[in-house]
Amino acid sequence: MKLKFTGVSDPGLVRSNNQDAYHIDPDGRFFIVADGMGGHAGGEEASRIATQEITAFLVSHWDSSEPTDKLLEKALWEANKAIINDQQNHPERADMGTTVVAVVFRPFDSAWCAHVGDSRLYRLRESQLKQITEDHTWVARAIQLGDITEEEARDHPYRHILSRCLGREDLNQINVQPVDVRIGDRLLLCSDGLTEELNNQTIADHLRNSPIEATSHSLVAAAKEKGGHDNITIAIVSVEENPPA
Repeated sequence: MKLKFTGVSDPGLVRSNNQDAYHIDPDGRFFIVADGMGGHAGGEEASRIATQEITAFLVSHWDSSEPTDKLLEKALWEANKAIINDQQNHPERADMGTTVVAVVFRPFDSAWCAHVGDSRLYRLRESQLKQITEDHTWVARAIQLGDITEEEARDHPYRHILSRCLGREDLNQINVQPVDVRIGDRLLLCSDGLTEELNNQTIADHLRNSPIEATSHSLVAAAKEKGGHDNITIAIVSVEENPPA
């Protein structure tokens, strides 16, 4: 299979700075989106550290015999450690942290995803959109327990409260899972600046369009039309057939 990919990050219409970060490997081996938080530019620094550390670890260990799921998990643990070290060296950023979602494609293994927080991975297959990751938030847990409905969660005052993020000593789990991908699928990695503004149906309607570069910008524009209250970051991966020899 062949991958086509693109990414974009926009500050939105309310925030003066952009605390999101993303990285797309030029060879299409891995994709990362991070959404930072914390005052005094802490969010920007946390998301930057996360993407840089994950990238550096994956690149330096890419040819190892380590299974992809373990490799990806270790990369996120290294990012968590690096953010904590930066907090200790810069007390003014002690409250910073970041969500992250990352997808890795290795030729001898299936695709894998790792995530912490509420940045998401979606898959569009035959016009059907599926959320692959599960948010690490108070409202996601409340939905699981049946305390609130998904509709109530969209406007719940606690919807931004994370149960997990990078940059915490008490982080005890990183979710890693295989991702089933087929020819014709499209993957969307995004920060919650997109999903806070657009529902799944709207996202799916945009993802069906091509080319993917135009799709990424149309998604950002649609989120801004709905208010653009947060930074908006998107990476899209299109899974296509290899061209004939």
